[in-house]
Amino acid sequence: MADDETSGAQETGPTPDDGPPRGPRPRVGRLGAWLTHRPTGWSALVPVIALGAGLLFATSSATARGTDLRAESADLPGLIQEGTRENERAAQRVEVLREDIERLTREAAPGSERLREIDRRSTLVADDAGLVPATGEAVSVTLDDAHLDADEIPTGFTVNDVIVHQQDVQGVVNALWRGGAEAMQIMDQRVISTSAVRCVGNTLILQGRVYSPPFTITAVGDPERLQEALDEDPAVDVYRQYVDAVGLGYEVTVDEQRELPAFSGQTGLEHARAMPDER
Repeated sequence: MADDETSGAQETGPTPDDGPPRGPRPRVGRLGAWLTHRPTGWSALVPVIALGAGLLFATSSATARGTDLRAESADLPGLIQEGTRENERAAQRVEVLREDIERLTREAAPGSERLREIDRRSTLVADDAGLVPATGEAVSVTLDDAHLDADEIPTGFTVNDVIVHQQDVQGVVNALWRGGAEAMQIMDQRVISTSAVRCVGNTLILQGRVYSPPFTITAVGDPERLQEALDEDPAVDVYRQYVDAVGLGYEVTVDEQRELPAFSGQTGLEHARAMPDER
């Protein structure tokens, strides 16, 4: 914050035309100086400026309460990282509460026919809803940015062509679902059919957490069908063309046995829109 600068009027001595001063210079007290010298505009504004500066300092101190007012707004990456950590802690608390609810439901179920029926139905749909871990053969697809400097980008391409975008991740996800994926995980989170993939720049936002490339998508299912779906998907085919052209990362691996965690996000839909019937 810049310091306020003020200046008072300065007295000037006699000009050469007035001749040398006669006799000793009289001493005038402060009250006499004020009465005998008319105040200038600057000297009149000095008290106003001082009062305004004092009010500004007092307001800043009360608002900041001993903290840096600029720190939170200037450190956007820090805010994102802290938000990600808070979401992880919230997810852990949700998982603990969910286990408590399931335990209490099982304890109360023997004495309630209605609770026994609810527990039976929830067990039947838990697998399809992704609420239990999934184990089996799996295919993993890893997408990564091209590690090129600005002067290394091939002619005819831009910076946007050498990073992984949302449609690239979504294309792989859709292809794996069409290939019969029984369960899916993006990075370290289990996803279901209603999970949304969002990208900001070259970072991925999934269920409140932020990830940087490389992005790994893992699907449990028949490896042959999953790889065939990837080979036949138009969006994945376009991405592979950029792999050859600018060096984007694309790697497919197969695991004989892989366990994916249970889905821990929100299962209910908040927004939905009916699609028009194209028949």
